[in-house]
Amino acid sequence: MTPLRVVEHRFLAQVCPLCQKRWVASADLDDVVVGKQRLGVGLVSLIATLRERGRLPIRTIQWLLDTVYQLHLSVGGIVAVLHQTAHQAQGAVAAVRERVRASPVVHADETGWREDGVNGYVWTFSAPTERYFVRRGRDKGVVDDVLGEEFDGVLVSDFYAAYNHYPGLHQRCWVHLLREIHDLRQLYPEDDGLTQWATAVRAVYDDACQVTHSDTGVRQQQQHRLEERLLSICRPFLEDTLAVQRKLCRRVERFLPELLVFVSHPMVPPDNNAAERSLRHLVTSRKISGGTRSPQGSATKMALASLFGTWQAQGINPLLACRQLLVSPQL
Repeated sequence: MTPLRVVEHRFLAQVCPLCQKRWVASADLDDVVVGKQRLGVGLVSLIATLRERGRLPIRTIQWLLDTVYQLHLSVGGIVAVLHQTAHQAQGAVAAVRERVRASPVVHADETGWREDGVNGYVWTFSAPTERYFVRRGRDKGVVDDVLGEEFDGVLVSDFYAAYNHYPGLHQRCWVHLLREIHDLRQLYPEDDGLTQWATAVRAVYDDACQVTHSDTGVRQQQQHRLEERLLSICRPFLEDTLAVQRKLCRRVERFLPELLVFVSHPMVPPDNNAAERSLRHLVTSRKISGGTRSPQGSATKMALASLFGTWQAQGINPLLACRQLLVSPQL
């Protein structure tokens, strides 16, 4: 037999013949509908998943629901669904942020994001199984607000100045450094001194990646030796105004304690690729939509991106996870 499906709820109202008071039976529909709206949790989860995971424009979602399910929803109605989903998920998003703060290694990065035509930035703070996003300016206060005072792990980032004030262990991205060295060589292909210097710097990085000793003390000693070696390669060019690699050598000198932390801490990667991968979804979404149109739209986008990004990192079905979140009694 085909299982029974309830597609519509109707309630009978009765009036007391003595007091003329109207009575309507109460119903517990928390696991069926979201809030007081007429849409069920399954449909709301589908809309949120199509929008965030599928990156579909609002009007495409509208067309899809109309064409496939003969369900007519306005653009404003679909937007309201997304706002309400993000609102109900505030506790879950806050939990993602707390798990990021508790992680021993956090990757951070930022990219442009326009709101109503005004430039701004989306920041990502990610751990292996967590993704947290906020849209703010590009000042150092964002790092403090997101990570909080309790974070004492290793921060992995590029060389942007907003990360410089972090007082804990810090690993700078070698991919960014090697990319700039490569670009410099492309500009000066005939400079033999630059080629020799770039080869020597790359050799330090390659040797650092080959450190496999399990003893922490030994790894720390190897880190210090590699730091001294790297500085000795750059020292001759620190004051040489004619050396095209002078700027990068000064960067190496300034950030030397933050370049080879991965040698003594094997759980720390030498690059910030994890942060760039976590931003890729939003970068693609930005290219499709151009950004968001209001502060509420940005807040909703960041909340949904945090949730769906975390579910993807954890290998969880986003449609099922969204439904479970909406019917969860603690929200």
